[in-house]
Amino acid sequence: MSAEHSAVAKTISPPSHQPWRELTAAYQSSDLRRSVWQVANSFIPYFVLWYAMYRSLEISYFLTLALAIPTAGFLVRIFIIFHDCGHGSFFKSQRANTIVGIIGGFLAFAPYHQWRHDHALHHATGSDLDQRGIGDVWMLTIEEYVALSRWNRFKYRIFRNPFVMFGIGPLFMFFISHRTVSPSSGKKERRGVYWTNAALAALVIAMSFLIGFWSYVAVMLPVLSLAGTFGVWLFYVQHQFEDSYWVRHKEWSFESAALEGSSFYKLPKILQWFSGNIGFHHIHHLSPRIPNYFLNKCQNATPLFQEVKAITLLQSLKALTYRLWDEKRRVLVGFRYIKKMGQTT
Repeated sequence: MSAEHSAVAKTISPPSHQPWRELTAAYQSSDLRRSVWQVANSFIPYFVLWYAMYRSLEISYFLTLALAIPTAGFLVRIFIIFHDCGHGSFFKSQRANTIVGIIGGFLAFAPYHQWRHDHALHHATGSDLDQRGIGDVWMLTIEEYVALSRWNRFKYRIFRNPFVMFGIGPLFMFFISHRTVSPSSGKKERRGVYWTNAALAALVIAMSFLIGFWSYVAVMLPVLSLAGTFGVWLFYVQHQFEDSYWVRHKEWSFESAALEGSSFYKLPKILQWFSGNIGFHHIHHLSPRIPNYFLNKCQNATPLFQEVKAITLLQSLKALTYRLWDEKRRVLVGFRYIKKMGQTT
């Protein structure tokens, strides 16, 4: 039964009382060999494919667009390395995490220090209805939506439209959101944004001289678009799914937010590889110090994590219909639900 048509209020059961810190401890130490190999099998193919896309412009732009698909996949994989470096989990050396994280962020058009700061806030406040706004997807409760003016309801509906969220949204994030300083940023984060912007400007100028501005755009734009769409979709499904967990701060618990508010997204093996096992998001939120290449192993070895219901790729498509959080029933619903209940839409 779908969340939207459920007639019974969803109850939140506490997570199993198992020593999850002990269960995850064995997987929290990075393996240098694995980390270096992942850098090699992500960065090198990305650069090779990027160059192949450029050369393909002389043959056919359809070929260029076809090559953009695997190139974008490797960029997503680079972003996962950047993400792990931000958690300090990819290398034992914090200096190594920072260097590789900055490089990965540069390739993904993301300022490393600010993103790391905002993402840490996301981990600390995920599924907390009283602390939304940083590092999450804009989501309102039914009561909040109904209380909005007609114009603000229209803006919210536009934002939640899949074509906007997964099409325009990623480009807005790359070219505008990541180029500006977050209100919560400190001095280090602000400097990081400025230096990243300067480095990207220098890259665009250099590439304009080397291959031509429009050639650079013709290669980079579809790669960023595809990688961004896949990345935003992953992030969306990881926290807005049928049986998700959202509560007010007084009820919030870290364990429940991780195990019930973060999905176990069981992707096909090829997508699992390109997304760096980020589908094991319930484990990642519980223990972000686990590097991505140990998440699958931790899942298979830990009965507690096997209690979490998996979401398949086909099942995840239902998330496209979710728009609002129903606090009374504790489920996500679509706009049709409040229209059916006779409330203003």
